[in-house]
Amino acid sequence: MLTNLGENSKLVTSSPKGYNIGEEMRALSYSQISLYQSCPLCYKLQYIDGLEPKEKGYFSFGTTMHDCAEYFFKVRVPPPPSLEKMLDFYERKWLSEGYESAEEEAEYKAYGRELLTRFREIHQPDFRMPIAVEHKFFIDIANVKLTGRIDRVDKLDSGGLAIIDYKTDRELFTKEYLDKNLQLTLYQLAVEQSWFLPVERLTLYHFRSNTPCSCPPRKQAQLEEARRLVLEVAEGIQAGNFPAVESWRCPCDFPEYCPYYKHKFAPQRGETDVLDEGAVERYVALQKEIKGLELELDELKQTIAAYCQAQGINRAYGKEHALTYKMVERGGYSEPEVRTLLEPAGLWPRVLGFDQSKLRELIKDETVARELRQRLAELKQVVSASPQLWVKRLVEEE
Repeated sequence: MLTNLGENSKLVTSSPKGYNIGEEMRALSYSQISLYQSCPLCYKLQYIDGLEPKEKGYFSFGTTMHDCAEYFFKVRVPPPPSLEKMLDFYERKWLSEGYESAEEEAEYKAYGRELLTRFREIHQPDFRMPIAVEHKFFIDIANVKLTGRIDRVDKLDSGGLAIIDYKTDRELFTKEYLDKNLQLTLYQLAVEQSWFLPVERLTLYHFRSNTPCSCPPRKQAQLEEARRLVLEVAEGIQAGNFPAVESWRCPCDFPEYCPYYKHKFAPQRGETDVLDEGAVERYVALQKEIKGLELELDELKQTIAAYCQAQGINRAYGKEHALTYKMVERGGYSEPEVRTLLEPAGLWPRVLGFDQSKLRELIKDETVARELRQRLAELKQVVSASPQLWVKRLVEEE
């Protein structure tokens, strides 16, 4: 679990790849990077303006479960704590903040006891002491400081390292999620820089099902991409780029400051400052009405066009208006045929990407052989056809 630390680090200018990081800037953590990625404005409100997010029960539950896992593994010598000591520690570490009701808190508390009991049953028989528990790190990425706290680091029989991070998410993690998880990638960077040993396994431990979800370590390309992302985020923060971006997190804990939600929370000031709610609803109603009319119009168009085709006529008459019918064809070229013709003449790059407008220019270009231009023009074919109707007032005709 990466921590949100407020320590300042002196960052020097002249980082690679065009990122200019300078002056003082707080050390970045995964949670900060993730929040900036999803909404830079939310990052600013929380980490720069200092607004406190609301307490949430599932955050409190996750913190308690992390503390208990740390207590189980962080022993000086084996064996690990007994179940009685585990549950006693659980009671002392329980956080009551953020639950919506006493009933919800009681349900979570009982649920947590069950999970911890099972957790100890799984890990006690072949207990091995980790080489680190709640490992706090500071690493440097091109003058940007990255900080965090890793739940657990194990040493494998092969001599390599395994990283374990506890999660209390509801759903089990998919392979795709594990392979792309930025937090695990940053942890690998930190561990390999701290111990100078290869990371051989990355694991998100799903606490609700007591299931370790593991994947192989990141390859060099993915590690480089993570470094680039850290620098991009740092550059955006230092440049003061904090636009509001809608994401799955919306609405956040600060909707009154967000341009997407602040109108809902805006105080009623003067009449000129207030948008009539009826205007919004009327717009939506008109939009729906227009869509309905467009569907009806298209159906009538198809009916009239089909009648004109069947009767062999070009105009249908009403009492006051007449509709002139014509089938409009759109011409175009087959890419394989054009390429076959132009490549031997070395002219295919002139229309690379098969740009139809460039193709028409080529046909008119007198510097190109006339025969080739003529053959190219002959390749034109009908690619679509649609009926069109033109309105004519009968009074004008009379």
